Amino acid sequence: MTGRAPSPRPPNPRPDLATETSPGVGEGEALLLVPVGSVEQHGPHLPLATDTVVATTVARAAAAALVAEGRRVLVAPAVSYGNSGEHEGFPGTVSIGHEALHAVLVELGRSACRWAQGVIFVNGHGGNVATLRGAVSLLRYEGRPVAWTVCDVPDGDAHAGRTETSLALELMPGAVRGPLAEPGCTLPLAQLLPRLRRDGVRAVSANGVLGDPTGASAEEGRALHVALVRTLVHELRALDVLDDGRLARPVEVPA
Repeated sequence: MTGRAPSPRPPNPRPDLATETSPGVGEGEALLLVPVGSVEQHGPHLPLATDTVVATTVARAAAAALVAEGRRVLVAPAVSYGNSGEHEGFPGTVSIGHEALHAVLVELGRSACRWAQGVIFVNGHGGNVATLRGAVSLLRYEGRPVAWTVCDVPDGDAHAGRTETSLALELMPGAVRGPLAEPGCTLPLAQLLPRLRRDGVRAVSANGVLGDPTGASAEEGRALHVALVRTLVHELRALDVLDDGRLARPVEVPA
């Protein structure tokens, strides 16, 4: 029985490591973006995976923009569990803690750097920042081209308030329980941090919200998402790494 040889697979239309082939990835060609998020309570109205969804969608949109410019960028499956101990007073939160997350990031960076041009961790959860600093510092000390950045909104509220609710309404509208949205603790985060770190989020906010989702909208979320993507694109073009391993944020990001 004879037959035709299979046709070569067309190039991957998306910058997605999970759906790429090993030959398609190539050796030392691609910059790898790794979203890092969490599974943690986001009040009564937002999904537990909000941080992971934001980090992943921002990374994918930025990668697509750079691929359109002819650059080789891939987005890995997200590290979906993070350091979320402060939220463990609420059902659904799954935290792997600092030490486990540190080990995952270090081993992931070591492995990916065997074939990637470099690795950038794109973080969506504030509780991961100290762990990222430590893991990336170690990887860079070992001579590996690794850095990190964060999807944050200047002057945005801290957790499950208007900022994250607007982003969720844009990125995953079907998962937002709008009628359940309600204000939480609206005191400045700096004022809350000592007690929050000592006793957890439930001690300062009974519903887990640090902010006020009132007035959130998909339109606002769309503008926030565009700004986050634009900032990440400019960070990735420059690849200017600060002393703590974070990508330097441009002073001004052109529209």
